Amino acid sequence: MKRFLLVTFSLTFATAMLFACAAGTRAGDARADAVANLSGTAGSAVHGRVQFTRVDGGVRIVADVYGLPPGKHGFHIHTNGDCGSPDGKSAGGHFNPAGTPHGAPDADASKRHVGDLGNLEADEATNAHYDRVDKVVALSGENSVVGRAVIVHAGEDALSSQPTGAAGRRLACGVIGVVEHP
Repeated sequence: MKRFLLVTFSLTFATAMLFACAAGTRAGDARADAVANLSGTAGSAVHGRVQFTRVDGGVRIVADVYGLPPGKHGFHIHTNGDCGSPDGKSAGGHFNPAGTPHGAPDADASKRHVGDLGNLEADEATNAHYDRVDKVVALSGENSVVGRAVIVHAGEDALSSQPTGAAGRRLACGVIGVVEHP
């Protein structure tokens, strides 16, 4: 009887663990292939994390950013992987290897920069969440964002203003690095 109870308990525990593990691998919880940890520029307390995961159809970008004033904030990948200057300008301009015009993140590749991710929208609690699959951003090749910088701006990206969307001052910066999985 003890052996039967032990086997039953073990199988129940193993089944529960499998379901718990499966629940932890929802699409939003997939292990990232690259990550940028955002830190505020001078005078800014904005911080957060941006994850990049290869998926069918492109790269899934998931961002959680905290300490933003409520409203929309330009969200871009910039050319240089350098967040060393106090104002974030060492990150350079938007990542744009093809020399295309600035545009919305859902625009055709010929009508946007690779780095055009659109806007984050912060709620009244100063938090912003972003989750979309981007078909232009890549983690290897010409459009690779690895080693580049993510920038969160003070203002809204107008999406059509040239050359950069007129989103204003840089509030946070983080360099995109590859995540090594064991």
